[in-house]
Amino acid sequence: MLRDFVEMLFSMRLPVFGLGLIFVGVASLAARELDDSLLAALAGLGGFVTLARLFVLELYRRARPVLGVTALARWEQRYAAGNYAFALLLGVLNARVLTYHYPLLHLITVSLVFSFGAGIVSRISVRPRICVASLLLATVPTIAALGWHAGAAHETVLHGELFAIEAILVLMITSLSLQTVAHLYSSSVEHHTARHDMAQLAKHDPLTGLANRLLLRERLQASRAARGKDRLAVHFIDLDGFKAINDNQGHPAGDAVLVEVARRLASMLRAEDTVARLGGDEFVVIQGSIDHADQAEMLARRIIRNLSVPYSIDGKTLGLSASIGIALSPDAGDDLERLLGCADAALYRAKAAGKGRAAFCTEEDSAQAELHPPGAVMRA
Repeated sequence: MLRDFVEMLFSMRLPVFGLGLIFVGVASLAARELDDSLLAALAGLGGFVTLARLFVLELYRRARPVLGVTALARWEQRYAAGNYAFALLLGVLNARVLTYHYPLLHLITVSLVFSFGAGIVSRISVRPRICVASLLLATVPTIAALGWHAGAAHETVLHGELFAIEAILVLMITSLSLQTVAHLYSSSVEHHTARHDMAQLAKHDPLTGLANRLLLRERLQASRAARGKDRLAVHFIDLDGFKAINDNQGHPAGDAVLVEVARRLASMLRAEDTVARLGGDEFVVIQGSIDHADQAEMLARRIIRNLSVPYSIDGKTLGLSASIGIALSPDAGDDLERLLGCADAALYRAKAAGKGRAAFCTEEDSAQAELHPPGAVMRA
């Protein structure tokens, strides 16, 4: 979610450029008209800050994808610094311009604050700390300057009253904007949380939380892309005796066993390995970066040993074992379905030989996989 929110911050190239250009133009015209060196300096600073912000946006684009919370936080801080600087320049511009009685110029500079506020509320409310601080940096000096100008003596009818009303108007809109930020942030969090949850459901088994076939395929492709031709092993695991538990103890007990099996499998694996549940009592483990088939055999025997330890479910001790078929890649291919089919055929031989065993995919198994998709072979 953090990455999505930071991405939104750095997708604002056109608004940053457009508002910066207008700021420089207005400040430059006002400096020339009023012969004010401070306004000229503000124009120069506005140009510098705008270019710096655009430069940071471009650096982020080149650095994408940015991974890790720490790196994302650093980029967020860089964005915030530029936003704060520009907001402060807007506030100072209004504070300076309102020392003069130039209503048309006041209209333009205060409108710049409104435009900036509306923009950041709609664009960066996903990062409320940045949004609120930027909004206050621009509006507080403007409100104070409007109030000061309202108290300055001038012969124009209703001069003080109208400027006081404008100060109150900016204050009210600022308050409403702060409430809007809170609402938009809450809505954004709910939306992104829901989207994340849906993505999780699409790629994970709802009972065990393990990867499903879709995520398993993605992990296999990612492993192959990252490690080139390094060997990996696909372990197709089937639980021996699970049907009896389901039939005799009921589905809740069966589900509890599956959850415990998933926990045990996950606890045995390395970070680069993947465990998935394909459905029923079928699990798959992708063991990455192996040098020899012996490593795959050692893991398979460890899995069989750990899954054969009795299960304590609702005060009852339940027992089962596991049989495993192993397909090595690239020996048996690179495609997930082919590897699963080959491992499935080897699994059938392992179960036929007495269960609680592991078997490697052979050429005959590979041929069998061509005829039968994974899971098509009937098992006891």
